[in-house]
Amino acid sequence: MPIAPAPAPAKFRRLRLVLGTVALVFGVGTIAEGGYVMFGGPEARAAAGAIVPFVLPFNFAAGFLYVLAGLATLADRRPALWWSRGLAFATLSIFAALGWWISAGYPYEAHTVAAMSLRSAFWLAMSLALPRLLSPRRSGV
Repeated sequence: MPIAPAPAPAKFRRLRLVLGTVALVFGVGTIAEGGYVMFGGPEARAAAGAIVPFVLPFNFAAGFLYVLAGLATLADRRPALWWSRGLAFATLSIFAALGWWISAGYPYEAHTVAAMSLRSAFWLAMSLALPRLLSPRRSGV
């Protein structure tokens, strides 16, 4: 008879629920804001300032993965770890490209740098925290 995986300690469960909720809210906000700027017409684009052409669509698309990673984290599912790692890698890659964009003298907004810093830190932290926060699973399960 197979042995069920041990449940995560209560403090880990609470932290996992908080991080999953933050990821979920972060994703919905990212989709709403990115969608407004991308599809809200010239006024929305003008209000956003100097849009970096590869950052906006990346963040908009990534918002949907934030929601999936948040839901998987809340459900205590292992794919949350892989989505978090993928988001951390992709976000850090786009952030590096943003650094090149800025150093090449192209226009940007300071809030873009701040937002990418926050996104990078959050997904890197999720990637490092989730292995301890998710319930252990046996191989093949």
